[in-house]
Amino acid sequence: MFPTFARILVLPGLALVATTLPGHAIEVAKSAAVAALPAKVWQTVGDFCGIGTWHPAVEKCVVSQKDGKTLRTLSLKGGGTIVEEQVSRDDKVMTYTYAIVESPLPVSDYTSTLSVSPSDSGSKLDWKGSFKAKGAPDSVATDVISGIYDAGLKGIADKAK
Repeated sequence: MFPTFARILVLPGLALVATTLPGHAIEVAKSAAVAALPAKVWQTVGDFCGIGTWHPAVEKCVVSQKDGKTLRTLSLKGGGTIVEEQVSRDDKVMTYTYAIVESPLPVSDYTSTLSVSPSDSGSKLDWKGSFKAKGAPDSVATDVISGIYDAGLKGIADKAK
């Protein structure tokens, strides 16, 4: 009798807990070799609003301050706006981290880090992010972010030459 009773109470409870748990974080990491010195590459990407000059999806970038935080508003080609907050930056190490505040992208809880380091061929550029899928399957959210990173890394490599 106890196993049946336990199944009646425990299994629905487990199902309820499983459906209320937040989604797991998805991580995307991309790297690119850039045929330029790290300082030159950082000059291209280190400006938080410089993304408007190297990412093909961004029509313009406007930087602002709110409550002591640095924000950038990205106007996308074809429409749409993304607002991102710079969370941290270290110009000596050539890295910054940002988080999405508002976005039409199928992600939530998004944070990302862009960094430049020396390599034999010039520089290594790393772009990695963590997020949860929102309103779309994990694979769709992953593909969207991967596409953004791939296009951006190519734009940086082209501009930094």
